[in-house]
Amino acid sequence: MNQIVDITRPHLFEAAPDTVNFKKLRKRLVRQAQEVIDNYGLVDRYAVKTGKSKRPKWLVCLSGGKDSYGLLAVLLDLQWQGALPVDLLACNLDQGQPGFPKHVLPEWLDKTGIPYRIETQDTYSIVTEKVPENKTYCALCSRLRRGILYRIAREEGCDAIVLGHHRDDALETFMMNLIHGGRLAAMPPKLLNDDGDVFVLRPLITSAEADLQKFSDAMQFPIIPCNLCGSQDGLQRQAMKNLLDDWEHRKPGTRQVMAKALTTVRPSHLHDSRVFDFMGLLPGSAGEQDDGVPF
Repeated sequence: MNQIVDITRPHLFEAAPDTVNFKKLRKRLVRQAQEVIDNYGLVDRYAVKTGKSKRPKWLVCLSGGKDSYGLLAVLLDLQWQGALPVDLLACNLDQGQPGFPKHVLPEWLDKTGIPYRIETQDTYSIVTEKVPENKTYCALCSRLRRGILYRIAREEGCDAIVLGHHRDDALETFMMNLIHGGRLAAMPPKLLNDDGDVFVLRPLITSAEADLQKFSDAMQFPIIPCNLCGSQDGLQRQAMKNLLDDWEHRKPGTRQVMAKALTTVRPSHLHDSRVFDFMGLLPGSAGEQDDGVPF
């Protein structure tokens, strides 16, 4: 039998604005997250409800930035509504950055009554020692951080690591892969790690960064800036962000159209024979409209 879990109204919404605009924003973010959870199978509600699978436990990664605060708030909202049969454990990785305000997150989490774990690992010294001057820290920092989070997830009995990446992160990653990596890839909403024992989930992957910024401002989250990579200029991701900003300025709605493209792939119109059988395409086979392609 499933354990009966008493879910009370999240304390962090007690001081939330009572305006119509905020309520619409909150509802939109919650709806988008729920659609991602359903469409990509982040959790099987029916299996949990009927006892065919155990109640999952998610490690929600809380960096202190607007996106991770928004992620935790949205998941708690869904949990309170009974739409997310998952136990949540917030986790912050203190990477030993100089001046990091260690008190901010524990105080906020204690006040909101959210279960959490703070892990201290000095990856800052490793990254600054290993990475040459004028090179970006992101790649090494990310690998170290991910490895530590996998370990914590296993120690805490969590089925998944949950990250606050949003639509704009996915598009920036897509552009970086396209321009610098020579491949078509973005951030998946659901990924199984190399060892096959921990999922990486991104419930906010269709949500706009601008919405998360407005949500964070309205909720007055105690933001902790990342001074490790944020202090470096010329990052590839920032360049992609600037490019997307320019396109959005020239043609409003561009980001949303591009996000739609990530869900509307036509393998027959690309050039990867691993995902489309060009050799097996013979006369008499089912044809396909070559629309939008000039002759």
